[in-house]
Amino acid sequence: MNHETDGATEVITGELKRGSFRLAAYAVCIEDGRVLLAHHSSNNWTLPGGGVEHAEDPFDAVIREVAEETGCEAVVERLLGVDSRVIPAAAARAGVEHQNVGVFYQVRILGGRLRPEPNGDTVESVWTPIPEVARLRRSSLVDIGLALARTLPATGHVDPVPVGGLIQY
Repeated sequence: MNHETDGATEVITGELKRGSFRLAAYAVCIEDGRVLLAHHSSNNWTLPGGGVEHAEDPFDAVIREVAEETGCEAVVERLLGVDSRVIPAAAARAGVEHQNVGVFYQVRILGGRLRPEPNGDTVESVWTPIPEVARLRRSSLVDIGLALARTLPATGHVDPVPVGGLIQY
């Protein structure tokens, strides 16, 4: 029997640990040729967003995450797509295979002031000119979100983003 605990499969009565799973919602906020990025305490830049809580709709989660991480109020304009990626155990932080399913939304900021996340992992949020994004050490989520916003694929799917160099899991 497996039991979900904070996104990880717990070992129960001698069963093998199979890996971890996370459902997350991410905001792609583009305005005047700039994208809103969150600077994580790990020193990676990423999109505002994060884990969907139990019984929470991803649509609501992305609005909550934007408010928590940036201090801004946002509204969802459209669903951009869904990305599912498996991170091999050798590359995953916990040392077990990890699957992340990310729901990407195009959002618009309605108001508020950018600030660090109180008691959280986002140390700052900034509007970044899109051409400068390539120079940042960033999560692959940034590239996925920008690709979805740029191409608006009918299926909501983009090809996998290669990870390496300045792009991190």
